[in-house]
Amino acid sequence: MRKTIFKSTAAVLALSAVAAGLPGLASAQDGKKFKVFLSLSYSGNAWQSEAANIVKALAQTAPYNEMVELREVISGTDPQAQISAYESMIDEGADAIISFPISSTALNRTIKRGCDEGVLFFMYDATVTESCAYNVSYLSSGFGENSAQALVNALEGKGKIFLSRGVPGNSVDQRHTDGAMHIFNQYPGIEVVAEYYSYWDDRTTQQETAKALTANPDVDGIWAQAGEYGAIQALLDAGDRLVPMTGENSAGFRLALADPEMQAKGLTGVSAGSPPAQSGYAFKLAMEILTGQRELEPMNIEYPLPWVPADAVKVCEGDVYENGCNVFPPEKVPASFVSEVLNPVLLPEVNVESALNGTPVPGATIQPLPAEVIEAANLPGINCGSCEAPEDIYKLTKVEATVQP
Repeated sequence: MRKTIFKSTAAVLALSAVAAGLPGLASAQDGKKFKVFLSLSYSGNAWQSEAANIVKALAQTAPYNEMVELREVISGTDPQAQISAYESMIDEGADAIISFPISSTALNRTIKRGCDEGVLFFMYDATVTESCAYNVSYLSSGFGENSAQALVNALEGKGKIFLSRGVPGNSVDQRHTDGAMHIFNQYPGIEVVAEYYSYWDDRTTQQETAKALTANPDVDGIWAQAGEYGAIQALLDAGDRLVPMTGENSAGFRLALADPEMQAKGLTGVSAGSPPAQSGYAFKLAMEILTGQRELEPMNIEYPLPWVPADAVKVCEGDVYENGCNVFPPEKVPASFVSEVLNPVLLPEVNVESALNGTPVPGATIQPLPAEVIEAANLPGINCGSCEAPEDIYKLTKVEATVQP
């Protein structure tokens, strides 16, 4: 079951004082900076770049800029390479490791060793099953099942569909697909005619979707993870027909959903999915613990699921999300820009330039996080080992079924 965990009023006030620049309340011991590592496994797409840039921008924002020595390490998709990277970070005296883990289980032994030596491990988006690590993720908030039901609703319960997945073996991809298939399997009229890994990348998604279209040009819908705008491009390259599609948060996809011309070609759907802002949230939580402003035992922390249907898309006029806007125009960001990288509540210190370039906002200061932290549901093999999943693990939270199996 989920629960809400609160920090003390004194801690809130203390961090407020730090944000205001008062001396002596939160600094590394003996004037030394906290040694924090940003450990990426898979990299090279817009999502990973933005997630890393947000952490870099925060680390350069006062007072963190005087308190943190941040180092970035990219180890690739081989779990052994990330294990070796973790070992080096531990040996170099890391205070905290903020990481996108490539495996939910393979890294556990090294993580446990680091925890035993006092290292804080904060995973973002992807998760591990080692209980001494903090997992900051939206995985338990239901992207797979909610987006799948939205697609089923749009198709009125029948049709041929593609599954555009993420990175093989990653906990994020597995949880998304498990949730989606829980829904699709309830509808005999839904036929998965192609399933492929797109590595959460627009170009790869476009290439893999094009291959699938060669064998199945009459596809009726696409369920996609990140890289979904590439699927739209593949469909347009194949002809002048679009189909109902669910995807994540790219600016290209979000703008397309609200484009009357795209709608006229057949595009409907919802923009949900994984927020790169999770990395910044994880980093700020780790810093609040390191600076003594928050007491929080290792736990699975839920980040809320974004949910933006076509009629809720609103283009921003400035550099931040305000007045309900949720996507930047094409002259400001590329189509691959992941819109959920900013969060005005959790990350008010950063803006679109921070996400694009890793630069801090001039004059900004770190603001305290909200007092409450939401505990995520157990996901066996994904964010916990010897645990049981809740009976309603695949419950719908954002959409209702409008068609029966």
